[in-house]
Amino acid sequence: MTCPPRILVLPPRLTASARTLRATALRRGLRIVEATASAVPEGLGSPGWAGWPEGAGPGGSPGDTRGAGSAESTGCTGSTGCTGSDGCTGSDGHAVHLHAGPSFADVVAPALGIALLEAPADWLARLPRALTQRDIRAMTIGEAYRLRRPAFVKSPNDKSISALVYADGSRLPGPDAVDPATVVLVSDVMTFSVEYRLHLLDGAVHAAGQYAEAGRLRLGPPDGDALAFGRDVLAAAGETLPSAIVVDVGRDDEGRWAVIEANAAWASGCYSADPDRALETVLRAAGPATALSPRDRAFVR
Repeated sequence: MTCPPRILVLPPRLTASARTLRATALRRGLRIVEATASAVPEGLGSPGWAGWPEGAGPGGSPGDTRGAGSAESTGCTGSTGCTGSDGCTGSDGHAVHLHAGPSFADVVAPALGIALLEAPADWLARLPRALTQRDIRAMTIGEAYRLRRPAFVKSPNDKSISALVYADGSRLPGPDAVDPATVVLVSDVMTFSVEYRLHLLDGAVHAAGQYAEAGRLRLGPPDGDALAFGRDVLAAAGETLPSAIVVDVGRDDEGRWAVIEANAAWASGCYSADPDRALETVLRAAGPATALSPRDRAFVR
């Protein structure tokens, strides 16, 4: 049995990681649908979308088939086949997935029936101190305005609040720019000597790689201790995460391992991780809502 090729939707501007995942997806037989800069505001049926196969896409309209993989290369076996939670769904049989930043994804995913998985907003704040090595609290930015000390402040699941060390709460974006009810994560300042990205899938570290050293981009292979710490995180808190997610971990100058943050796999770069395995995590993290497992429904954005 074979099924139509799955589709990976990409935004107008691709990062180096996105280009790597695009090449990997094409090699594995997925169709690629890319938007031009004007496609999103013009709507999903506009000419700015290239790659929709016949009968697929918004409204089931025919599309440009350039860059398409063959149906035969996407048979129903393996971790990216057509059965299970990543299977072919929809009236046209195509399973549509997405890899993009939050602003693009929030517009496109609902129209395409894509469910975006992410960690709960307060996930990092609820981890035990043994996994974070620092105090982390989830609060509204209105509450954070009262801070009178330096703190690292960030948005839980997007980049709406720049992730920075703020001298105090008065340096945060004001109520004229941000709804005071917006939730932010406020943590003690912690410096990491080396940082790793872990792509988690079905309760295991599926792919990993180093992405930073001493605060600067530095790609490298996964460290055995980082992988071991990732397994510790899953053992302690795996039930509080969706089946596909990215978790960044790091080691400080004292040798202490800590969780840095959780990120949606569909919006995360793969850096030096195995691109095939990173892609598998992305496909699960942003796929057909009709294929969601009961467990993952609680983690939809």
